[in-house]
Amino acid sequence: MIFVLLSVICSVTVAVLLKLAKQNDVEAKQIIVWNYPVAVALTYFMLQPELNDIDWGALPFLLYGVLALLLPSMFIFIALSIRYSGLVKTEVAQRLSLFIPLLAAFFLFHEKWQANKMLGIGVGVLAIICSIGWQKSRKAAKDSGARTMALYPLVVFIGMGVIDILFKQVALHVTVPYVSSMFIIFVMAMLAALLFMFYFIIVEKQVFSIKAIGYGAVLGAFNFCNILFYMKAHRALPENPSIVFTGMNIGVISLGALVGVLFFRERLSRLNYLGIVLSIVSVLIIAYL
Repeated sequence: MIFVLLSVICSVTVAVLLKLAKQNDVEAKQIIVWNYPVAVALTYFMLQPELNDIDWGALPFLLYGVLALLLPSMFIFIALSIRYSGLVKTEVAQRLSLFIPLLAAFFLFHEKWQANKMLGIGVGVLAIICSIGWQKSRKAAKDSGARTMALYPLVVFIGMGVIDILFKQVALHVTVPYVSSMFIIFVMAMLAALLFMFYFIIVEKQVFSIKAIGYGAVLGAFNFCNILFYMKAHRALPENPSIVFTGMNIGVISLGALVGVLFFRERLSRLNYLGIVLSIVSVLIIAYL
């Protein structure tokens, strides 16, 4: 379970870094760009992907390309969600995005309906409704910009779910080692992120930030470690994947809530707290019922 705990800590640390960047006036979009070169380098040297024996002509480059665009794009939405909706609600939205691939399994891939999964999804939908909080106040409710900002966690919920589905499709290409596929996708995501950087500097007229490079390097290290420890947890507990699944999701929701409330003084309503409890219940239902 130590690997699960380390993965949880790394996952929440990624969100904390984005929160701290906002407080220190460091542009989060640039941080996200510089996260990818570090993640690519660590993946290459630590996981040692097998690239020599790959049949490059047989690779699903369209699938890789979509993921390469979605990964930095959704990272930006996560940063916006943390900035405008808070760390707690963003972490809940990210974790409950697991319901998107579950629904896809039933509706797109025609798996058999399972009562526990559908009950868990139902509870999870209630958790999302309760935890996101569609308006912060009557004044905010009248502000269309505030309503738009409140939708960022919903975008994170849907987007991360789609990414999960696409990574599951990548895993189905058994002729290509998963680590090799992940490395290629990270390289393509890095190139896409660098194109985003040109857009930020030239079109949005952002000032190039040296601080963002440092933040990005740390972010990339924790982002990679999150993946590494999660993989190690599954290898350490090959016969108990539900323990890893449950520990990871509940751990991130719980630790994220504690950090958000205690360290960043995020204000949550009773409805938000109910959403956090329901999100934990929904994960337990899916894993153990």
